[in-house]
Formats: sequence, C-alpha cells, structure tokens
Amino acid sequence: MSNANDSWVQMLPGVRRRIVADGEKLMLVEVHLTQGSEVPRHQHVHEQTSTVHTGKLRFVFDDEEVDLEPGQAAFMAANRPHKVIALADTIAFDAFSPPREDFRGSQLDSAIYGGAGQK
Repeated sequence: MSNANDSWVQMLPGVRRRIVADGEKLMLVEVHLTQGSEVPRHQHVHEQTSTVHTGKLRFVFDDEEVDLEPGQAAFMAANRPHKVIALADTIAFDAFSPPREDFRGSQLDSAIYGGAGQK
C-alpha cells in the first residue's frame, strides 16, 4: 500500500486527520484535535489503539472514562463504543486493524458516525 499522505481531512469541527502509513492489515493515522472538540460516541469493527503525542484526551466508554497524557495509550476492541473529548490541544496517533476504508476517502462512514462530519 502506501506511506504518508500529506492530505489533511477535516473530520469534524476541531478535528483533522491524515494517514501516516497505510498497509494491507494496519493503518496509522495522525489526528489533531483542538481543546474542547469531540469525536461523538461511535463504534467500528476495527481494533484501535490511540496514543497521545502532545496534549490530553478523555476517552468515554460505557463503563469508564480514561484520561490520556503524552506517551499514554488506550486500546479499543472491535465494536467497543467510545467517545473522545480533547481536554487540551492534542496530537494523537491512532492505529487501526484492519485499515479504515472510510479514512481513505474524505467523508466519515455514516454507518459508524451517523451524520457527524458529513460534507
């Protein structure tokens, strides 16, 4: 597949992403979130790890909330509902397996996010 993609996609208000590495079984995505921005509650068939590079994120699950600071990571099993809140301006790296087909385009998958972020 391909390596870094310099094309940034405005995913949601205050949230933009770009694919850093894109393989057959794994995708790495750089995500920039401005303080106060949110990724609404959603779930997907992909396993995901999110690692905070700078800033601070709160992951909200059905049964817990987890705050992450630089160097910390969270794991989301396939189909585990979660929401993300940026507690500070943040740069994070998300790894997905299998790769997110919807991220290879410019719109979010409405089956995952509902109407959020659609253009």
